[in-house]
Amino acid sequence: MIPYGTGRPLLTPVDQDGARRSARLRILGLGERADASFDSFDAFADRVAEVTATPFSIVNFIDENRQFFAGLHTPAGIRDGADLAAAATVGSRYLARDHGYCPHVLVRRKALVLEDVCDYPRFAGNPVVDGIGIRSYLGAPLIDRTGVALGTVCAVDTVPRAWGRAGLDTIKLLAREIVVQIERREASSP
Repeated sequence: MIPYGTGRPLLTPVDQDGARRSARLRILGLGERADASFDSFDAFADRVAEVTATPFSIVNFIDENRQFFAGLHTPAGIRDGADLAAAATVGSRYLARDHGYCPHVLVRRKALVLEDVCDYPRFAGNPVVDGIGIRSYLGAPLIDRTGVALGTVCAVDTVPRAWGRAGLDTIKLLAREIVVQIERREASSP
């Protein structure tokens, strides 16, 4: 862990692959802004929420500085992220790089299951716990054909959840599905 100037430990892991990922996201046209071409990511986030029965789900691309919610499902159904305002920039789909658990998944390159984030001191103090009320997290990395972890797909809840092995298998399967969509998108672009 790297200390902040205040002596408080930095809980977000150091990302050694950030520059490579950012370059790959630019090539793919992902991670910068939401437009009509991102509707499929929103639809996929809706599907993740339905399959996992969670109030929030996200297809998240992470560059060196921030997270971008290309696909977003929220309880209120607001696509611009306004109902994440306590943790995100109001009216946007961006979140600071050190908020949430997706940066951990990205660096680990493995799925992460947190049945109750408050059971883990490293995760309990994350700004999304108080800002959004997140108590449970299930996420998997989006690793493309080049081996770059582009981001994550995740499902989160405001109550503790016993995800179990079935939840882990489900989020891994969903991650593979969205990677296939990203690769098809790349193959069909001019």
